[in-house]
Amino acid sequence: MEFSIKQASPAKLGSGCLAVGVFEGGKLSAAAQALDRSARHAISDVIARGDMTGKAASTLLLQKLPGVTATRVLLVGLGKSGGLNGKTTTDILRATFAALNATPAKNAALFLLDDNIGKSAAWTLRQAVFAAADSIYRADSLKSKPAKAATLKHVTFAALQEADAALTQVVAAAAATAHGVKLAKDLGNLPGNVCTPTYLADQAHALAKAQKSIKTTVLEEKDMKKLGMGSLLSVTRGSEQPAKLITLEYHGGDKKQKPVVLVGKGITFDSGGISLKPGAEMDEMKYDMCGAASVLGVMRAIAEMGLKLNVTGVIPSCENLPGGTATKPGDIVTSMSGQTIEILNTDAEGRLILCDALTYAARFKPDTVIDIATLTGACVIALGHVVSGMLGNDDDLAGELLAAGEEAHDRAWRLPLYDEYQTQLDSNFADMQNIGGRAGGTITAACFLARYTKDYRWAHLDIAGTAWKSGKDKGATGRPVGLLVQYLINKANGA
Repeated sequence: MEFSIKQASPAKLGSGCLAVGVFEGGKLSAAAQALDRSARHAISDVIARGDMTGKAASTLLLQKLPGVTATRVLLVGLGKSGGLNGKTTTDILRATFAALNATPAKNAALFLLDDNIGKSAAWTLRQAVFAAADSIYRADSLKSKPAKAATLKHVTFAALQEADAALTQVVAAAAATAHGVKLAKDLGNLPGNVCTPTYLADQAHALAKAQKSIKTTVLEEKDMKKLGMGSLLSVTRGSEQPAKLITLEYHGGDKKQKPVVLVGKGITFDSGGISLKPGAEMDEMKYDMCGAASVLGVMRAIAEMGLKLNVTGVIPSCENLPGGTATKPGDIVTSMSGQTIEILNTDAEGRLILCDALTYAARFKPDTVIDIATLTGACVIALGHVVSGMLGNDDDLAGELLAAGEEAHDRAWRLPLYDEYQTQLDSNFADMQNIGGRAGGTITAACFLARYTKDYRWAHLDIAGTAWKSGKDKGATGRPVGLLVQYLINKANGA
């Protein structure tokens, strides 16, 4: 889908469908008023008959209005004037694109910029691009008869007055972010028999081939063994699929600039290992690589927009399966850092691959390291499916990530990382154990990772509750690509 910004008269703008707003109580938006005058008050008549009340996210399609060039006009309910919050705005945008996609229109024009809809014009445009892209997303590539592709191909964000020139760049960045989100969704939705560690490595190579600003390197198990990654390799022992350590380097900034390193958990299927998970909903464990998918999505987005920043992606990837050679509860392994780990639960494997990847990340002399992982069910209990959990060792970094999440409407919530929690990881036989009990499970998982991140600024995003949806809407969400891309944009702009 393509996007553009244009100043135009509503009545004269040629389009397959023109969307204008109606506030609760029947008050017309500025664009709707202009259109109504040209259409000999046809819209006012519809309002007077009670066919459109302006209730938020309601829609009404009108055909061939007199004096209007557009083939169709879509009235969109905006709710109470001046009272829109983030959720209401995104609900309105989703409803708008659902209605547009129900028409045969190949192009559409939306008047969004004249009535202060949403938090700001830039915020609303970002959300409109994301809603448009999400409305045409399909996850049926493996069906014998995929659904027909969406008809809508081009969206114009129209305004009565000349829009700020900077908004064109906002739309372009949002479109690139949407492409990254799509990649993350596509990878997350693939089954474990397709999306293996080798497949992820191949996708990283393909991305580097398509985007010349990215360099991809893949380490094999023998390479990891030489590096002393005993923790990561302990997870893959029960699988016949070889583990991969994937690195993507994007050089968009000055050569002397220290990179931001993104570390994504890439467990392409998690059975729990010897500590086997219950069978119900185990199929959803194909999503345990959504951290890795988000890193690939972010790398695609920033390369497409040519971001002036150096960013490195590190993806430790393997399967966690039971077998005759699988790691057993009680086994002790040595991580790349030299610290020893008593593995009490093989289903707490994400931290075991991340800790070696976090140690490996230090060799890039990073400015900042952020890991992204579907790490703990405890995070779902604590925060549900609305916000991602966030912990870290730097207050400024935490604030930057939270602010970026608000801008992208891909929010996170900070949890404490106090030293008092560290004692829950004490082991009688090794430097630490890999679980800290039921209490504060998300926090103790981050405490484990914190032992490997003392030499740099670090944040951890637990996306267990936000990376995918269950039930009838089952599927990957592409989060937190939006948050991370916005953070990197802000950092590149010196914010």
